[in-house]
Amino acid sequence: MDNRIHFFSQIDVIPKKVEPELLGIRGRQANEFAELGFPILPGFIIDTTLASEINPRAIKKDIFSLLGKCAGIVGKTYGDPDNPMLLKVVISPNLAVSTYPTLHNFGLVKPVIDGFARWVGKDFAVHEVLFLVRGMLKIEERIAELEEKTKVQQEIGKAFEFLDAALGIKGPSNELGKKQKAVKISKSAEEYMDEFAKFFPEGFFDSAEAQLLITLGEISKMFQMDDQNDRDTALMIAPMVYGNYGKESCSGSYFSRNVVTGEKKLQGGFFREKFNEIGSSGLPIEKIGPAYLKDLQKIAWTLEDKFREIRQIRFTIENGKLWLIEQRLVDQKSTQADIKLLLDLAKRKIIDNASVIKAIEPLRLNEILHPVIDSGSVKGLKSWKGGIAGAPGAAIGRVCFSTDSLLEARKQASQKGEDTRFILVVESSFAEDVKAIEVSTGVLTAEGGYSAHASVVARQYGKVSLVAPVMKITGKKASLGSFTFSEGDYITLNVPFYGESSVYAGTAKLIEPNPSESGLLDFIGLTKTFLKEFHVRANAESPRDAELALSFGADGIGLCRTEHMFFKPERIMVFRDMILSSDPKERKKALDKLQVMQTSDFYGILKVMAGKEVTIRLLDAPLHEFMPQNEDTLAEYIGHIKKTKNGKVSKAEVLAGIEALHEFNPMLGHRGCRIAVSFPEIYAMQVRAIFDATYKLRAEKIDARPEIMVPIVMNDSELKLIAYGKKIEGSTYTGIVETEENFRKAKKAKPVDYQIGTMIELPAAALGAGDIAKYGRFFSFGTNDLTQTTLGISRDDFTAFMPDYTLFDLIVGNPFSTLDSRVKELIALATERGRLTRPDLVCGLCGEHGANPGNVRFCMDAGLNYVSCSPYSVPIALLAVAQAELERAEAE
Repeated sequence: MDNRIHFFSQIDVIPKKVEPELLGIRGRQANEFAELGFPILPGFIIDTTLASEINPRAIKKDIFSLLGKCAGIVGKTYGDPDNPMLLKVVISPNLAVSTYPTLHNFGLVKPVIDGFARWVGKDFAVHEVLFLVRGMLKIEERIAELEEKTKVQQEIGKAFEFLDAALGIKGPSNELGKKQKAVKISKSAEEYMDEFAKFFPEGFFDSAEAQLLITLGEISKMFQMDDQNDRDTALMIAPMVYGNYGKESCSGSYFSRNVVTGEKKLQGGFFREKFNEIGSSGLPIEKIGPAYLKDLQKIAWTLEDKFREIRQIRFTIENGKLWLIEQRLVDQKSTQADIKLLLDLAKRKIIDNASVIKAIEPLRLNEILHPVIDSGSVKGLKSWKGGIAGAPGAAIGRVCFSTDSLLEARKQASQKGEDTRFILVVESSFAEDVKAIEVSTGVLTAEGGYSAHASVVARQYGKVSLVAPVMKITGKKASLGSFTFSEGDYITLNVPFYGESSVYAGTAKLIEPNPSESGLLDFIGLTKTFLKEFHVRANAESPRDAELALSFGADGIGLCRTEHMFFKPERIMVFRDMILSSDPKERKKALDKLQVMQTSDFYGILKVMAGKEVTIRLLDAPLHEFMPQNEDTLAEYIGHIKKTKNGKVSKAEVLAGIEALHEFNPMLGHRGCRIAVSFPEIYAMQVRAIFDATYKLRAEKIDARPEIMVPIVMNDSELKLIAYGKKIEGSTYTGIVETEENFRKAKKAKPVDYQIGTMIELPAAALGAGDIAKYGRFFSFGTNDLTQTTLGISRDDFTAFMPDYTLFDLIVGNPFSTLDSRVKELIALATERGRLTRPDLVCGLCGEHGANPGNVRFCMDAGLNYVSCSPYSVPIALLAVAQAELERAEAE
């Protein structure tokens, strides 16, 4: 036996002394399956040292001796006129990318065609002859091209036109089976053999022996002439089996587990007495029979353990014998399925925990955290594609064009027991729209982008957000190009994290996330074991959000936006009364009401986060944002005043009060700590509420840890004033510290630990961090505003000119998603300067920048202590931290 020819089977493994590169990729794969003891078809490999210089006559004896061994295993004989064994010839290069075809059905010659047809039918036999011809013509075409025989190439091209039309082929056959269509057979197999014989060396269809030897000679000839071969390609020859060859025969394919849910249960189908699925009715794989199912499970799960991923497997049962035909990786699978597999492998010690963490791209977790569209349910629905993803996921609901109409429609639907799913569709959203976004399923806006108000709020509440700049709203109708819909119509939003977003008319079917069943919670628990000092907090404004964040692995609250708490229907009127009141007594009365509400808010959040820090940002939003924004809300407020104060008030009076709050540039106007300087009673009310809640919890033996954050400071004097107060001639400003002391004495409570810090969101604050750190125990970098004030661009308007800037490479990426280098420099500088003043200064980053894996790594390298992001982004940030810690450990 020539030592360059290597036999393999279920029980015959090619010796390890044979260099793997001699076998080519496909040859190595076949031998790997032999090593696993799988029921693979036997065969042999002509290695790379021989394949390019084959002398068919010299190796004839060896080849047919090995074909005899194959016959003994398969139960058919090559060239047998009654029960012929057919062969495939696989060109096996060492490069993953190859233009060589896979060749099938060798042995189909005139003496055996009738015997083969008795098993599979005449039509099928003719089709297989044509596939044989098509494959060999690829070889002859390449030889003609190398020999520059243009006329022959043209004739072969015409032959391909016929063959592709006859076989229903629109392109190359894929690796998991030929996609053939039933066609009317116009000639017999022998007639087609005669017709195409002119393209091949003489005697090609005369005998099985001659056909194989001619084929090997032609392939070797092509290798010798072809520069792309480089004497680095092997040949694998193996029998073929058919799912329609006898009574107890079938073919099928399946996945090693469910590719959507990750359940460890085979998913696929099979086809009785059919070569493949065309023209047949498939059956679920679990109905194939207990013995076969057990074998298929063993194959599948052995492959999962070997490759550490979900595999797709094709098999054939011929006359009661099971054969593994092919297996490959699966591209279309869910993140959930991958996580379930990885956790299973780790549990059985097939892989270590670090391998689980490194295997999942952090941003893929978006898929498992939000609903996704069942792709089959949107077929036939009218749609529009495009837009900017604000918050990923899928949502269904009836359209409402304002917050008031959505809240009213939802109320009516709830009372009538109807569908309460609604989608808010507006040009842009404001603070007063938060309450609508919170109860909606999604929001569709025309202005802004990833960091726009609607997008940020939607991510906070786990809602879906899509920004469609082309959208036009006219009255109760909206249009996206030619796609239109009206108020009350059902639409479906599909906003994948990767790929193009869509809006569908009507309702699709959603696949809802289930964190416990999906394996996400177990995955989060495993992820957290790799965290060291750096941790992840969440942005949350309610006990519900805090509980969700905690379940997703958050180590505290990094940002509690108190302004969001005032937009609840029962609170917004009281807050407006407080702002517009000119009577100190009336203002105090409103503040007392708000304090009770705020105490309840803080009590709930601090209780959920017992033992963990909760950073509460005092009021930041400009006061005008709390005022009525349209005629309907204005009329509602005027009605409230008349009812509660039992008096008359004119619309002009209310408008005058609102107008007095108007600002030309509110983002840089009367907001944050500047409100506290002008209206100290607002922050005082909030501070009392924080400590009222804290005292109550401490009395209940609950470890409440409040951190009070002062927003939008530009220098140390502002923070010093608000934290410690100031006395000047004729006036006294009571700071946070004194407010707490006075309130504690009034409540006769015991002192509690708390921290005062600030949000660094202005370049001036970053540059003056050393001085600011004298009065603050922690810094929280508000990177949305820091990006706006550093680059001088608005997050809500940036998308209008971003395409132009991207076109000319004026800016790299979206600075409201990926931190700009100048913003990074300010963060690093502020951290360094702050710690020169206060070495134990705690620094964090709050905002959706914190969920970007690249930003997380920067924060770790810059010496920050944590990032804080929306609850639904916490798992993403945790995974990014864990992977960064692993990279650091490996680099050490």
